[in-house]
Amino acid sequence: MAAGTDVLNHGAIGDGVSNDTQAIQRAIDASAAGGVGGQVRLPPGRYLTSTLHMRSGVTLFLEAGAVLRGIEDPDAYHGYEPQGKPARWHRALILADQVENAAVAGSGVIDGGRVFDPLGEEKMRGPHTILAARCRHFTVRDVTVVDSANYAILVQQGDDIDIHNVTVQGGWDGFHIRGSAERSCQRVTVTGCRFFTGDDAIAGAWVDDLLVYNCVLNSSCNGIRWIGPARRMTIDQCLVVGPGRHPHITQDRHNTLVGVTLQPSAWSAMPGELDDVRITNVTMHNVECALMIFAKPPSRIGRVHAERITATGVYGAACSVESWAEEPVGCATFRDVSVGFSYPPGSVGEPGEITEPGRGARTLPAWGLYARRVDRLILDNVNLDNDRSDARPPLMFDKVTQSRRRDIRTSDDLQQNGPH
Repeated sequence: MAAGTDVLNHGAIGDGVSNDTQAIQRAIDASAAGGVGGQVRLPPGRYLTSTLHMRSGVTLFLEAGAVLRGIEDPDAYHGYEPQGKPARWHRALILADQVENAAVAGSGVIDGGRVFDPLGEEKMRGPHTILAARCRHFTVRDVTVVDSANYAILVQQGDDIDIHNVTVQGGWDGFHIRGSAERSCQRVTVTGCRFFTGDDAIAGAWVDDLLVYNCVLNSSCNGIRWIGPARRMTIDQCLVVGPGRHPHITQDRHNTLVGVTLQPSAWSAMPGELDDVRITNVTMHNVECALMIFAKPPSRIGRVHAERITATGVYGAACSVESWAEEPVGCATFRDVSVGFSYPPGSVGEPGEITEPGRGARTLPAWGLYARRVDRLILDNVNLDNDRSDARPPLMFDKVTQSRRRDIRTSDDLQQNGPH
């Protein structure tokens, strides 16, 4: 079998009018025949399709000038059916189910088509653009994904996943990865990507060894929202900037909420631990809140390390690290962190006021940093600046067992030096 298979040789038209689903699927199946695999090429053109089923060993390669666009009929799409989960939600334009060593790559564009589905989530969401379920060694590289009808890239129970140099414009979540309590995803990298999304740029739960590196995150929701357990998560060299270029479709707004929020069990009960999280070299601008970290039962948070974080134009809520679960947060470190707040004039809260977190940022009894039920809190070279008068203190700790504070600077001229 030749290394490259041209979809035009299997009957694809690429005129933006004809339905090319069967022709492109024939090319994918032919490339996978014999278990060898190879590259399926889409030359310049506009290819209308419904669901394409990826095969092991196959790379779907979109050349520059190629556009793969989803057709408008939501009932034309297929999905996989995970046990106990709604099948309709698990449909996709490009579906990889139990495949290995497969990829979607090239300089072309994948257009989700904004497929409207009145029977979908929120009575509007259609199929995901790329869905990889129960896959190993699955890669998405270099492509641009626009106008997804739901998530741009969704990975469920996958190992060795590589998302590199991908641009996402519009839609809901940019990249969402989800394992389960029984089986975490393993070894996932998201590098050199640019997400301009209506919903969370990156989100997920139950992953071991996740690296998010050198990414631009522009969202009308959250930059990174982690909603469940994980181990060994690194977020490094990223930029989070608001407001969102594309609107949050269901709420019709553009404001960016939290730069990075770790909130296991905020959406639903997810047993397990979020541990060994490193957030380093991250710049944020014009977000409601820079860092919001909390656990609800049955989750717990072990170690979280935030270092070399710079946030400006934070306008809604203080940074926080909290436990509302059975166990306190194990250890939280803020080192070389600078946050500039631009709150509205006057007091926006009073000391002592505290409510259990929901899913988004909220008013806290401190304007800069609030910690609740933390075993060990380390603050080293932390600068908190507020350009408005605020009746609340810059820092407040509630049931923090052990704290070490050095070089704390705030606009209230509070200086705390040396270990405590």
